[in-house]
Amino acid sequence: MAGLGDLSRRRVLQSGAAVMALSAAQAEAQVKTLRIGLVGVGGRGTDLLRQILRMDNIAVPAIADIDEQKVARARKMVADAKLPQPEGYSRGERDFERLCDRGDLDLVINATPWQWHTPISVAAMKAGKHAATEVPAAITLEQCWELVETSEKTGKHCMMLENDCYDAETLMVLNMLRKGLLGEPLFAEGGYMHDLRRVKFGATKEGPVSNAEPWRLEYTLKRNGNMYPTHPIGPISWWLDINRGDRYTSLVSMSSRSGAMREYAEREFGKDDWRAKADYRLGDVNTSILQTARGRLVHLYLDTNTPRVKEHITRLQCSKGAYSSMMDKMFIDGVSFRGSGENWRSHHEWEDAAPYRERYQHKLWQERGSTAASSTHGGIDYMLIYRLVKRLQAGLAPDMDVYDAATWSAIFPLSERSVAGRSIPVEFPDFTRGRWEGRAGINPDEID
Repeated sequence: MAGLGDLSRRRVLQSGAAVMALSAAQAEAQVKTLRIGLVGVGGRGTDLLRQILRMDNIAVPAIADIDEQKVARARKMVADAKLPQPEGYSRGERDFERLCDRGDLDLVINATPWQWHTPISVAAMKAGKHAATEVPAAITLEQCWELVETSEKTGKHCMMLENDCYDAETLMVLNMLRKGLLGEPLFAEGGYMHDLRRVKFGATKEGPVSNAEPWRLEYTLKRNGNMYPTHPIGPISWWLDINRGDRYTSLVSMSSRSGAMREYAEREFGKDDWRAKADYRLGDVNTSILQTARGRLVHLYLDTNTPRVKEHITRLQCSKGAYSSMMDKMFIDGVSFRGSGENWRSHHEWEDAAPYRERYQHKLWQERGSTAASSTHGGIDYMLIYRLVKRLQAGLAPDMDVYDAATWSAIFPLSERSVAGRSIPVEFPDFTRGRWEGRAGINPDEID
């Protein structure tokens, strides 16, 4: 009969062998080649392809776009990266279906105009592939539910490629929240404020512009609400643990008058041009307020019509402090004060965020920041693709799932409904169907 010491040693050896086997299995999973098909290789799709080609253990067997020249350019990029040249798909706007039906793809990434985001993602999931789409993932509530139900039915992931979630400041604040330094989040505001008139019209009086996206003009003509909420709402939702301990329950939205688009068109193209006479439904400025189940508030802005300097507004107010991205300042209760005496104002001063950035920089930026620095949008595009590829290679769900894609995208049609009803409150759907209460908060460094 074996002694207790022998049994203990045997259990330790067996446990160690199991851990080693698990580690080996995880390592093998992490180096699995991820096979990616890309639909849409215009400006944004080309940027994403550049980041994909920087990743280890990837293949790009297929590229689709309605423009044959863009497909040819993308195929050459892959070949120049010393990978097998992908097959091209450019037989029309639905040729992505042939790409999705291939048997040698794990993931389909979609960087097309908005109206195609949901159809391409759904086609990919139904064909047995994971889907990742540019923002917004959907433009109607019906499409939001279609993404959720298709992902649940097929068991395939659907991630919206919201790169602002990987901004160094976003992850710094998330890190500070996780460590309890800021206390309980109470209120957040954010906005996408960017003069896109040239981009929407695709031209000035001098001629076409290089960054033209005239398909955006259709939405400005026909819809009125916050049609581009995901850049601010993504980081805010991570800070507030939306779909992971809290959820949005209601929304109220209103829009200003519309005038800036006509004024621009009249100046650039003349009073008799149809663009100077068109009826633009999108108000020049939209503001929306969201409430959560835990009583937090979120204030969102949208302005893509007026002459202005581009601003990415994010501000967070918590029970123990506040953060302002525009000022690049922090305030921590009991820490952030100057002076002395009876004057209470001397005890409330903003601090520069730089020292906090050094102390609470997120692990992802500590380890990958220098590598990311050369990518577009200040490094966040690299971080976005790095995390997506790494997690799928490891057999794990992406940081952002289909419930996030649906929730953040739903603000577009919900705000439109509220504006049309003279700012009536509208109920926010629970795309998780109650699962938000038991899900863990986001943690983008768990496998780094």
